[in-house]
Amino acid sequence: MDALADGLFLVLFLASLALSLVPLFPATLLLALAALLHEALVGFSELSLFDWAVFLALLGVALVADNLAAAWGARRHGAGRAGVWGAVLGALIGALVLGPLGLLVGPFLGAFLFELAAGRESREALKAGWGGVVGFFLSIGARLLLHAAAGAWVWTRIR
Repeated sequence: MDALADGLFLVLFLASLALSLVPLFPATLLLALAALLHEALVGFSELSLFDWAVFLALLGVALVADNLAAAWGARRHGAGRAGVWGAVLGALIGALVLGPLGLLVGPFLGAFLFELAAGRESREALKAGWGGVVGFFLSIGARLLLHAAAGAWVWTRIR
């Protein structure tokens, strides 16, 4: 049963890393469920309370950093609230319509168009569009790094 539980955790952990690249996908929740499922399969015998605390703290930091990185990057380049939302929606729609290319184009166009709609000048909206791209990639980087750390923490404890 341990080998099955370990293998299942590893597959779900790797899936959560890959899905960290998908905007608005709850990859953090998937990783938490992977650890919980693993422990349920082994009778909650491999992770201590300290291990759970470290793991959940890393996931909590991932959730906060994900949102803060996106907002910081966009705001740093002049995006307002509309630009931040436009970048998030643009990334999601762009990924669905254009695949990986949409992850580059979507945040830019979303932030740019939302800023224009909010009454910003085109030059400011262009700068905000760039900020949307920067914020989006900072967000993905933070999420990916912290998910890798949290999953690796669990993996080293269960192996």
